[in-house]
Amino acid sequence: MEWVEIDGSHGEGGGQILRTAVALSVITGRPVRVSRIRAGRPKPGLRPQHLHGILALKELSNARVRGASVGSTFLEFIPGKPCPRDIRVPIKTAGSVTLVLQALLPAMAFTGGSFEVAGGTDVPWSPPVDYLKNVTLHALGRMGLEVELSLKRRGHYPEGGGLVTGKVERWEERKPLRALEWGRIKYVRGISHATNLPSHVAERQARAAEERIKELYDVPVEISKEVSRSLGPGSGIVVWAETDSLRLGGDALGKRGKPAETVGREAADELIEQLKPGRALDRFLGDQIVPFLAFAGGEVGVSEITNHLLTNVWVTERFFGRTFEVEGEPGKPGVIRVVRRAEV
Repeated sequence: MEWVEIDGSHGEGGGQILRTAVALSVITGRPVRVSRIRAGRPKPGLRPQHLHGILALKELSNARVRGASVGSTFLEFIPGKPCPRDIRVPIKTAGSVTLVLQALLPAMAFTGGSFEVAGGTDVPWSPPVDYLKNVTLHALGRMGLEVELSLKRRGHYPEGGGLVTGKVERWEERKPLRALEWGRIKYVRGISHATNLPSHVAERQARAAEERIKELYDVPVEISKEVSRSLGPGSGIVVWAETDSLRLGGDALGKRGKPAETVGREAADELIEQLKPGRALDRFLGDQIVPFLAFAGGEVGVSEITNHLLTNVWVTERFFGRTFEVEGEPGKPGVIRVVRRAEV
């Protein structure tokens, strides 16, 4: 079968290109060749979380792989026949659990199976596990994809040590998603956590976020507090608005010297910023949902057309040809519409 050639430096030029490309390779059975992986980044090539995602997809599909090593800027992935498996991904660093799941979930939607991923659950530059569970999976559920996810232990930078388990049901009924705008906020929920830290850290984060949200929105706000133990200290908060359409989210991580109140306000301000345009999806969900939307069909409004979104559209269309119509300018609110559903 003809190779799908992917320039890993295209557009946003990050690891998402690799995650989407290899997942679509597994789904379609088409071999993919990715060159210039993360070419413009301070540390080009594969990082540990990228490698673990590739190896998990290799196991899922009995693939043959060349170039799968940390630092490699070139990868060839030739999938075999995928089948349901119990996938275990032991990241021995604080490499992002959720970024590994971004690679696994689209492919596992077509096989079913279970997963166990160890690593960083709440780390910089990646979606927190609470966002994935309460915002991303909520939208995928609307599209007919059922995913169970359980947080067993949190992991923060640099120690890691987090653990997430779950199960994916085979995606039998792919429901089009039509969600352009929200009209009403029903309530705001959230989770504020402190790991290996005093309980007042989680409480102060939650209180600051609630106060900030209530300055602008007269809606019920309920943020649960979680105190836990793991390999190292860390804190964070995720808040999401339940609207009459989908959920939009905001999050922030704590760090040494950063007041808990600042963390809470940052998460609230991010949610408020995503709500302002009145679109059904926040900018983070906008790019995450692209591979799933290609198969389900529909049209969604996003608070911002990001480079991540445009790059994910580009990668998907390398496999299927013209699939999407993106309406709007980069950096502004817009609409992404499926003009031809991807078939497998």
